[in-house]
Formats: sequence, structure tokens, C-alpha cells
Amino acid sequence: MKNFINLKDIPVKDLRKILDDAKKRKNKRKKLSTLDVDKDQPLKGKLLIQMYEKQSSRTRLSFHIAINQLGAGSINVKANELHLGKGGESLADTAKILSTYGDGFMLRTDNDKKIEDFSKNLSIPIINLLSPSSHPCQVLSDVFTVEEIKKKSISKLNITWIGDSNNVLNSLIATSVKFKFKLNIGCPKKYRPPKFVMDWVKKNKRKVNIYNDPKKAVRNADVIFTDKVVSLNDRVNKVKKIKDFKNYKINSSLIKYAKKDVIFLHCLPRGNEVSENIFLGNKSKVWHQALNRVHVQKSILLYCFGKLR
Repeated sequence: MKNFINLKDIPVKDLRKILDDAKKRKNKRKKLSTLDVDKDQPLKGKLLIQMYEKQSSRTRLSFHIAINQLGAGSINVKANELHLGKGGESLADTAKILSTYGDGFMLRTDNDKKIEDFSKNLSIPIINLLSPSSHPCQVLSDVFTVEEIKKKSISKLNITWIGDSNNVLNSLIATSVKFKFKLNIGCPKKYRPPKFVMDWVKKNKRKVNIYNDPKKAVRNADVIFTDKVVSLNDRVNKVKKIKDFKNYKINSSLIKYAKKDVIFLHCLPRGNEVSENIFLGNKSKVWHQALNRVHVQKSILLYCFGKLR
């Protein structure tokens, strides 16, 4: 049994196994329909319990498909439908109950400590569907997409992130250390990654380049990532934040500093951080990116259950 909480805590050889398995499984599904079960049905009889404390479109739908394709079943529960620290039942007791009924627990939350507390009290695997400091399923599938399109290891590519420092960037930084690729970040000074993230990079003897000038950040980029500048639950002055990022919009003027065959990725939902012509243009691979969530998340599930090929 293995948890999947934060990419920085997972050995790179295991991350590579997940990516390799996802490639094999995707290739074997070319003639199958969405809800056709994989022939080996590796998780037949398993029940995955999912809890979404934050809104979700791609993660929820892609995992629903992934679980079905592996032959498993799933149930969605809401935090306000469980005792979960209320009515005299502790989180630890709730975790033990979940371990009794289910084979795996999947949580999307705005509380990192909650994932940590669950992981300490569950006797079944836990998968982080998103937390304030990490979005591991998203970013590992993004690595898969990059390598699939570029047809080479991400370690040989120049990756750029333009935008706010958030959970997606934290996970991207973790993968830059694990897979040893060059990562440039373009953002205003006060929106740089937190100290604990950069200290971890330094501890692992790697370097991430941070630029206040977005043109310098995208120079010679093979891939440009971004995310919504103002997230749904941001407790900030949204008007001011958008103004702070006005020079960081990914548009034709900025992208020309990257390589000619650069690709654009966005985990969605989008805001005004990217122009319409770039988002819907031929450099954008956002729909391809979203679809690949299914394939990689299947292999993440198999990793947690010790069933990788």
C-alpha cells in the first residue's frame, strides 16, 4: 500500500514507472469506448471513496472514468454528510471507518493538515486530489503530456511557468527536481514561490530560475505552463492582483520569445492570463492535457495498490 500525496516524497523511479504504465495502458485502449473496462480488470472488486471539499470538473470526471476502466467501483461522499470531527466522532475514527468500508480514499481539500491527519489514521491508500500546497495528479499527467507530444524525456526540455505561485507550481517545481529539467518561472516579485519550497529545491542541489521579466522566462521555452491568476477561493484583492499580473499575459507578443514549436498548457479553468488566440490556437494542447488525466490517474491508482506492471 502506498499513498500519493506530494510528488516530492515519491521516488523518481516510481514516478517513471507510473508514466511508463500509463503509456502502455493508453495504447491498449485505442479501440475501446470510454466505459469499456481494461481487459485485465486490475482493480476488480475494489471500492474507492472520494471526498471533494472543493469544486472539481476535470479531476472528478477523469477519476470517475479511470476507476471504471480499471474495473473498480467508487462512491462520492460530502464532508457535511460525515461526522468528520463533529457529533463526537474524531477524524481518526472517521478514517478507521473509511478503512473498514473502502479500499482507497481520495480527498480534495483546502486543508493540508487534513490530508496529513487522514494519512496517519487510514489503513488504506490516500490520494491527494488537490490541496493548498500540492496538485500531484495534475502535474504528473502534465509530464506525461509533454513527453508524449515532444517525443522525448522532459529532462531534455526547457519548461517555463508564467503566473502566480500556487499548488500546481509547487508540484511542477517538485517534478523539476525529480526529473532534472530546466524550469524558468516568470512572476512579479511578491508572488514568488514560498521559502519552504525553494529551500527544498536548494537542499536537493537543484536550481529554479525566477524572473520578473516574463520575456526572459519564456526565452527558448519548449513548453509554457500557466494557471488562473485569481483562483476561485483566493482571499485577496482580486482587482489589484489582476493588475499586478497585467504584463504576464500569455499572448502572441510574449510567446514569440519561446521556441517556434513551443506548446502551451493550462490546467484550467482559465481566466484572462492567456489570450484567446493562444488558448485556442495550434500551440495549445489543453484538451489533450485534460484527457491524459484519465490515463495517468489509472496508473497512480495501480501504484497505490502495488499493481503496476
